[in-house]
Amino acid sequence: MGVVNLTPDSFSDGGTISSPQEGLAHARRLIEEGADLLDLGGESTRPGAEAVSAEIEIERVMPVLEGLVADGTPLSIDTSKPEVARVALAAGAEAVNDVTSGSHREMFPVVADAGAGLILMHMHGNPRTMQTEPRYADVVAEIKTFLAERAAAAQRQGVTPDRIALDPGIGFGKTLEHNLTLIRDLREFRILGFPVVLGASRKKFLGLITGVDDPAQRDLASAVIAALGVERGADILRVHNVAACREALAVAIAIVRESGG
Repeated sequence: MGVVNLTPDSFSDGGTISSPQEGLAHARRLIEEGADLLDLGGESTRPGAEAVSAEIEIERVMPVLEGLVADGTPLSIDTSKPEVARVALAAGAEAVNDVTSGSHREMFPVVADAGAGLILMHMHGNPRTMQTEPRYADVVAEIKTFLAERAAAAQRQGVTPDRIALDPGIGFGKTLEHNLTLIRDLREFRILGFPVVLGASRKKFLGLITGVDDPAQRDLASAVIAALGVERGADILRVHNVAACREALAVAIAIVRESGG
């Protein structure tokens, strides 16, 4: 899953796309590099990010989304707002990536009515508060319970289980230790019976490990995490540098298959 940030303030590449034409060019480049689908977002969810209106999200996303739909590109809309999801799905997006796991009561019916896919992610608090001393008694068990409950809630409102994927939310209200534990124990989430999404690309914890301050320079570390993520049970990898991660995955998958993993 290639990341297309159509915002001025995303943590890794905010402001690098300043027009729909640049957004389309970037998105098409990710497809050429080997992305299977793209995740378009019009609101930053980096730590401390301020919320924007549905109207602004739609204005940022739709020109690029419409161009990619015309290309036949599989798309996900990264939003927690049902108004944005409804417009994007009607225009041809195939899934909703909701970092709040359907916190808005209308989100699940919107997804169900469209017969769309749904990614449910765990976040501690919200982007403005999530990194304020996050604490868990057992980070894996607590997030598993949360995601299981949200998946059940989505199904009660008409989202079929074959349309649901789960994301433990690396970096969304977690310390370095929490993130490493979640990745190490990623297979625990497979037990819930849904595909697992791993979104660790360029995140701060990689900088803490490597000493690389610039998120855009963390692609090597991101490729390592992508490879380990597959070995640990990830089904979908949300990444910024598709080419680098594709290379790492080719090696990792060959080794895992050869060893019977």
